[in-house]
Amino acid sequence: MSETDPNTTDVIVIGGGTGGYSTALRAASLGLRVVLAERELIGGTCLHRGCIPSKAMLHAAELVDGIAEARERWGVKATVDSLDWPALVATRDSIVERNHQGVAGHLRTAGVRVVKGTARLTGPRTVHVEGAGEFTARRGIVLATGSRPKMLPGLAADGRRVVTSDDALFAAGLPASVLVLGGGAIGVEYASFHRSMGAEVTLVEAAGRLLPMEDEDVGRHLARGLKKRGIAVRTGSALTGTELLPDGVRATVRTPKGEELVIEAERLLVAVGRAPVTDGLDLAAAGLAADGRGFVAPADWSRLETAVPGIHVVGDLLPPPSLGLAHASFAEGLLVAETLAGLPSRAVDYAAVPRVTYSSPQTASVGRTEAEARAGGLDIKVNTMPLAATAKGMVHGQGGMVKVIAAADGAGGEASGTMLGVHLVGPQVSEMIAESQLIVGWDAEPADVAQHIHAHPTLSEAVGEAFLTLAGRGLHQH
Repeated sequence: MSETDPNTTDVIVIGGGTGGYSTALRAASLGLRVVLAERELIGGTCLHRGCIPSKAMLHAAELVDGIAEARERWGVKATVDSLDWPALVATRDSIVERNHQGVAGHLRTAGVRVVKGTARLTGPRTVHVEGAGEFTARRGIVLATGSRPKMLPGLAADGRRVVTSDDALFAAGLPASVLVLGGGAIGVEYASFHRSMGAEVTLVEAAGRLLPMEDEDVGRHLARGLKKRGIAVRTGSALTGTELLPDGVRATVRTPKGEELVIEAERLLVAVGRAPVTDGLDLAAAGLAADGRGFVAPADWSRLETAVPGIHVVGDLLPPPSLGLAHASFAEGLLVAETLAGLPSRAVDYAAVPRVTYSSPQTASVGRTEAEARAGGLDIKVNTMPLAATAKGMVHGQGGMVKVIAAADGAGGEASGTMLGVHLVGPQVSEMIAESQLIVGWDAEPADVAQHIHAHPTLSEAVGEAFLTLAGRGLHQH
């Protein structure tokens, strides 16, 4: 191909999800010619089957919960007469479509050439897109092919009785009962949503606590909040058998004590994680191979570049420490685009990426857990502040907590080392984590934070008080 060939470009991005389109937009803004190949819809899983539609539905769930709270706690005589599911779906889909059109418009304005079709590698600098032909990249190729829901061996989704998180979003209606398998963020969010909508919910997690990758206190407080709402939480439990019924599922679950419980539900929602998508990509043609879990690991994490020079990876295709979170993918896309443009760019600091679960109660965390800090041999100071100790926390009445972890480098008992982690559980804590992300990301010390005043009355006062205590200035010691 010649330099004037329209199919010769600077950068080829395979996949139009958050990681892919952020790479494309940033590369184009830096003057690079970009081709983005996407076989489905621009926006990927997050926009069409994940973050955005699920959070729209969880907002509707918050409204339903708010009506119940108004009646039961505040004396407001309000009731939910019925749920217009098609209207809820229409609002959700309108939000998704507006976002979709917005991203597509940004790509057009930036001059990114979007090619619809399945892409496969044909070499270290070449890609074939079905229906569009062969493309060559001068600078490099970016793999951003995303992920799909995992299923357990021997268990198949039928879209009605046994469903994935994708299926649950697009179901024709709501079940009266649901068994959610998996206590990670996705499982917890769907359990919370269905309970808000009136379903009987059982949440089963094989690990000893919910959100097993988070701080132990986060899982404990979350489980307490979900149980208070009537969700049957069974941790340390495993699915041992399923039987399809005409209108549901009969499942057998083994408890930590070895008991076998039989649970019947209209729907079994499997939320046991997500798997990277590489089928049809033909990694071998470019000299690459996925690892045993399906991930494509970079040889250089500072550039997210694979062992084949010029081929980079972003998003769900990356193994840990990448987090499989849309906002992390966004940062990865910026890093790779700037690298391909020849600019210096700081590697993604995964320890400073916030993690949020949008259930009721919500959880939000950044940095190390207490167990991780202790396992690293660090001398630490920990302080926990209940949200109910603040006036605004009492108003919300949902409980929850703030937990802060700092390196204990100071004398006299106060922590004067850098902040290592912040963990929140409670109402709307997703909107409180940005402050903590900056604190951890900038290696702030408790005294740095303690001098800043938090508005009263707010939930964030609990964050401020927790830091005051670590700095030896707290009025409410916990």
